[in-house]
Amino acid sequence: MQIKSTMQSAAQNPQEYIDDLPADRKEAISKIREAILKNLPDGFEEVMGYGMLGYVVPHSLYPKGYHCNPKLPLPYMNLGSQKNFIALHAMCVYNSSKVLDWFVAEYPKHSKAKLDMGKACIRFKKMDDIPYELIGELAAKMTPQKWIEICEAVVNR
Repeated sequence: MQIKSTMQSAAQNPQEYIDDLPADRKEAISKIREAILKNLPDGFEEVMGYGMLGYVVPHSLYPKGYHCNPKLPLPYMNLGSQKNFIALHAMCVYNSSKVLDWFVAEYPKHSKAKLDMGKACIRFKKMDDIPYELIGELAAKMTPQKWIEICEAVVNR
């Protein structure tokens, strides 16, 4: 079940997802995953979400779930292999200008590559330029409770 193009993976768990990656992406995704898991505050869980690795606030901590689809847990980060890049969807940079400003300022200290970023999607095209340590620091920026507070403030405006 090789992951190709921008199609979502049908993997049932994170290890299956990684096992199905092309060789050139397997090492980088594994290192990013390791950095996230090593630094992710207690309470977040790793899941499969949107055909990617997902890091979420589980329903056991936040029964309301994701406001767009309450059946889903509240997403914090997703990590996926796309056709031309690795995508790190870090919602915490989209909903917190403080975290965004910090990340943008720190990025050049950790990578030679120019930051390629949309609202919440950070794209890595060259595997040698991925700032693994910085990604770990980003994962650690918020507790699940702080993330819930930010999301509720945004939704309840």
